[in-house]
Amino acid sequence: MRIISGTHKGRRITPDKKFKARPTTDFAKENLFNVINNWYDIDDLDVLDLFSGTGGISYEFASREAKSVISIEKDFNHQAFIKRTISDLGFKNVKSIKADVFKYLKSCKIKFDLIFADPPFALKEIDTIPDAVFEQDLLQDNGILIVEHSKDTNFSAHPMFTEQRVYGSVNFSIFSKK
Repeated sequence: MRIISGTHKGRRITPDKKFKARPTTDFAKENLFNVINNWYDIDDLDVLDLFSGTGGISYEFASREAKSVISIEKDFNHQAFIKRTISDLGFKNVKSIKADVFKYLKSCKIKFDLIFADPPFALKEIDTIPDAVFEQDLLQDNGILIVEHSKDTNFSAHPMFTEQRVYGSVNFSIFSKK
C-alpha cells in the first residue's frame, strides 16, 4: 500500500503479515481521489474515515493536507498501527479513535465535508451505514458519504444515493443530502 499523492507521495505503508484488514487498492484509491479532487479542494475538508483498517484512506487525505481527518477503527491492533503510522509520518491533521463505528456515529456531534466508510464486505449491517450517517445529520450541506463495497451490495434504492463508481473489483457508492 502506498500514498498516491501529496506531501508523502510514493511512501509505502506496510502492515505486518497478520493484519486482517483489506486495504483499498492503489488503483481504486487513485481513481477515487481524482474524482474527489474534481469536486473539492481537499485542504478545505474535514474528513471522517470509518472502518479505517490500515489507515490508508486517512493517510491519503492527510498527505493531501485535508484540514482534519478522524480515523475510526475498532480493532485494537489495527488502531495501534494507525496511531503509530500517523506519528511516524508526522501528520498533525489526523486523529485516530478506537471505537465501534455505529456507537461513534450515534454519539458524534461534529459535521464533516466527506465521510468515507470501508467496512468489511461481509458486514451484516453494511446497508445501514448511510442511514446511520444521515439520521445523525453528520454531513455539511455540500458533503458526501462514500461507501466502499463489493459488487454484491447495491445502494441505488437509498434516497440519498447519487452514483456508483467501479474500479476493478472495488465499488464506491456516493451519497449526498438532497
